Amino acid sequence: MLIFRLVFGLLLLAGVLCFAMYIGTRAKLWLRRGIVIVKWTVLAAFGFFAVLILERLARML
Repeated sequence: MLIFRLVFGLLLLAGVLCFAMYIGTRAKLWLRRGIVIVKWTVLAAFGFFAVLILERLARML
C-alpha cells in the first residue's frame, strides 16, 4: 500500500512538473507528456481502488 501511494504521488508530481515546464517554455511537448502521465495515473488509481472495493465486497459475502 505504501509503495502504491509513493508511486502515485511521484507520478502526479511528474505530471505537475510537465505542466510547469509547459507554462515556462510553451512547448506543446510538455503539455502532451503531462496529460499522458496524469491520464495513466488516474486510470491506474481507478483500477487499484476497484480491486480494493472488490476485495472488501468478497469479505462481506
